[in-house]
Amino acid sequence: MIDAYICDFVRTPIGRFGGSLSTIRVDDLAAIPLAALAQRHTQIDLEQVDEICLGCANQAGEDNRNVARMALLLADYPARISASTVNRLCGSGMDAIASVTRQIMCGEADLVIAGGVESMSRAPFVMPKAETAFSRHNKIYDTTIGWRFVNPVLKAKYGVDSMPETAENVAEVFHIDRTDQDLFALASQDKAERAHQRGVFREEIVEVNVPQRKGGLITVERDEHPRQTTLDKLSTLPTPFREQGTVTAGNASGVNDGAAAMIIASAKAVKSHDLSPIARVTGFASAGCEPRLMGIGPVSAVKKLIARKRVTCDDFSVIELNEAFASQSLAVLRQLGIADDDKRVNSNGGAIALGHPLGMSGVRIAGTAALELQRSQGRMALASMCVGVGQGVAMSMEAV
Repeated sequence: MIDAYICDFVRTPIGRFGGSLSTIRVDDLAAIPLAALAQRHTQIDLEQVDEICLGCANQAGEDNRNVARMALLLADYPARISASTVNRLCGSGMDAIASVTRQIMCGEADLVIAGGVESMSRAPFVMPKAETAFSRHNKIYDTTIGWRFVNPVLKAKYGVDSMPETAENVAEVFHIDRTDQDLFALASQDKAERAHQRGVFREEIVEVNVPQRKGGLITVERDEHPRQTTLDKLSTLPTPFREQGTVTAGNASGVNDGAAAMIIASAKAVKSHDLSPIARVTGFASAGCEPRLMGIGPVSAVKKLIARKRVTCDDFSVIELNEAFASQSLAVLRQLGIADDDKRVNSNGGAIALGHPLGMSGVRIAGTAALELQRSQGRMALASMCVGVGQGVAMSMEAV
C-alpha cells in the first residue's frame, strides 16, 4: 500500500447557532477552507489535484446536490477536478478523509483534498409530498438535527430516540453520573480557553469576512461556542431531555456552523509539490451499535482499529475523541480503559467547548490530532467519534 500524508489542515472558526457565520451559504462556507489551502500553497498546480471529497450530514438545503463540487467551483479550482460528498452523519468528515486516502493507498490518486462542512443555522424545513391527490394535510420537518421521514418499521424495531435521549440512555446503562459529566464539560471549556490563549488554533483557523446587511464586514477569527463557566453554574442547568436526567446544554456539544479541509498526498506528490507532511495516515475502522446507545459507537470502532494495527490505546500519544456528550465520552473512555482526565485526550478542548458542526467535525478532530502530534513530538495519534443511528468511526496516524 502507498503511504498517504496529511500535509496541511485549515478550518473556519466554529460559529454558534444563528451566530456570525449563519448568514453565509453552506456552499460558500465550504469554499472558504478550500480557497485558503490554495492561497497557502501557491506552489501547487491545482490542475494536479486528483479529487476533492467533503463530508456533509444534512444535504437538504444549500448543501444539496454534491456540495463538494459546488464548493470547488466557488473556490476557483479547475473545473476538471472531480468531487464527491459523503454522508455518515457525524462521521461524514472522517469518512471523506478515508475515501480519498484510500485512493492514494491504492495508487489511484496522488494529491487529494478532504474536508467537511455543516451550517446547522441554515438547515431548512422540509415537507413530504402529499400522499393523496388534493390533500389538505401535510407535515413539516426541521432538518437541523435528528429524525425526519421516519420509517414506522424502523421505529418499532429500534425507536427514534433523539441525540440527547441517547446520551441519557448511555449515562443510565454505563452509570455515568451528573457530577462526572459536568467535570468533564468544565475541563473541555478550560482546555479550549487555554489553547486559544496560547495561540494553538492560529495555524489552523482561517479568518472569515462576513458581509453585514447595512454594509461593511466583520471578521470572525475565533470560535464562538466556548463559554467561561464553573462547576457551580453547570450544576444548576436543567435536564430538559429526561425527568431526573443528567444531560444538559452545558455537558453536551453545540449546534454549530463551520467548514474544514486538509491536503493529503502520496510521497511522490509531497516531493513534486514541495509539501511538508504533518502525519502519515495509518488506518480507519467503523462499527455499528444499538441506535439508542449511539454514543458508545467509538468503542467497537477503536477496538477494531487497534486490533488490525496490533497496538493498544496506551500506544497513542494523542487522542481526539469527539465530545458529542460528556456522558458518552466518559463511557467510551472507561470502556477503553482510559482515565477520565487522561492528558492525551482532547488536550485543546473538544466539541463541548468548541462546537460540533456535524459534517465538519471529523476533519477538525483529525486535523487537530495531526497538528498536536507534531507539536508534542509524539509517535501515534487516534481520532474517533460516535455517529447518529448507532455507529462509531476511528482513524490512526503516525508522526513523520
